[in-house]
Amino acid sequence: MQILTISTIFAGNNLFRLLNGLVVTIEISLISIILGTILGVILGSLWSAAGTLIKPIFKAYLEIFRVVPTIPLLFLFYYIFPRNLNINLSAMQVSILVFSLWFAAELSDIVRGAIQSISKSQRENAYSIGLTTLQTYRYVLIPQSVPNILPAFINLSSRIIKTTSILLLISVTDVITVGQQIIEANAQDTAVPLLIYGFIALLYFLINYLLSHFSRRLERKYRKYE
Repeated sequence: MQILTISTIFAGNNLFRLLNGLVVTIEISLISIILGTILGVILGSLWSAAGTLIKPIFKAYLEIFRVVPTIPLLFLFYYIFPRNLNINLSAMQVSILVFSLWFAAELSDIVRGAIQSISKSQRENAYSIGLTTLQTYRYVLIPQSVPNILPAFINLSSRIIKTTSILLLISVTDVITVGQQIIEANAQDTAVPLLIYGFIALLYFLINYLLSHFSRRLERKYRKYE
């Protein structure tokens, strides 16, 4: 019985479907992280330099994505906004949009804090040698902030990858959705859910372990230059 249950993964094209679903998960996560990083760094830099009147706008954006759960946000962007705004977005596009905005919101606060923790003398020295504000952020403040940002950045990236498991709610064919389909097709075997979800958990573990290993290498690299 156990051998028959284990063979479910390799039956037909189940393994290929699971790996293809994993590719979808990685693709959504990777694109969201890249877009969220670009937007988060820009917003965090602007936030650190913003005046008193503009800061509440950044705080409002952060709090919306920090307080509101991801599932309602997905439903809003997938079901409500497209219907009211007459915009047609695929489930994958909505997923990337929501996760990118969420990632950017969280990262912007981290970037802001890291930049503001740098000594004011660094900024003054940059201005004294003729650097513009943009050059000061690009060549002085942001590079010095990276070691402080990196651990939180990896944690956020890991959260994005794990949170993709809820995308079955808007019919994204990710690894969780494929796993659920295989379980439903083998409903007569009560051991199949444990096998499939255990296999999926292993895939998530491997992805996040590699991400954690990569982050440790980056941290060691930056320590050499401190």
